[in-house]
Amino acid sequence: MLAYTDKILNRLNWIINKAANHLLQKHLIMNTPLNIQIIWLFVLALPIACIAWTVTHEEVFREPRDYCVRRCRDSKMVATRKFFYLFTCEYCFSHYVTIGMLVITQYHLLFGDWRGYLVGGFALVFVANVYMSLFALIRTDLKKVRLEAEQEEGKHDSMK
Repeated sequence: MLAYTDKILNRLNWIINKAANHLLQKHLIMNTPLNIQIIWLFVLALPIACIAWTVTHEEVFREPRDYCVRRCRDSKMVATRKFFYLFTCEYCFSHYVTIGMLVITQYHLLFGDWRGYLVGGFALVFVANVYMSLFALIRTDLKKVRLEAEQEEGKHDSMK
């Protein structure tokens, strides 16, 4: 009887250990250390911010962006207006770029399953938008300094 009970306990212990290892490795936590996940978060947000900013602001994509603005403004259907708006708003567009990056890199944050994609996706969008906001502030400040310098130079030239 003791051998039979021992055999059942060993089998239950094996099942519990197997289930616990499966949950820990696959669904609750990532095998990647948190500091590495955070580094990847800040690194992956850079190309997301670059792509979103370039498509929605830079001169290279001016013609397609102008077309999207016209379609967004002039369309009678709400779905069409919303679809074309996402190509003119860096915040909106960064969500779609992030989805593409998640598919390419399979980046997870904190969790190893679908929750890791969800948390990682929103974290990437947040960090990318912080990067774009900082870039916009720096760019505006540089433009202001350049205009002030040109005005000062114009005043200096007119005094001669």
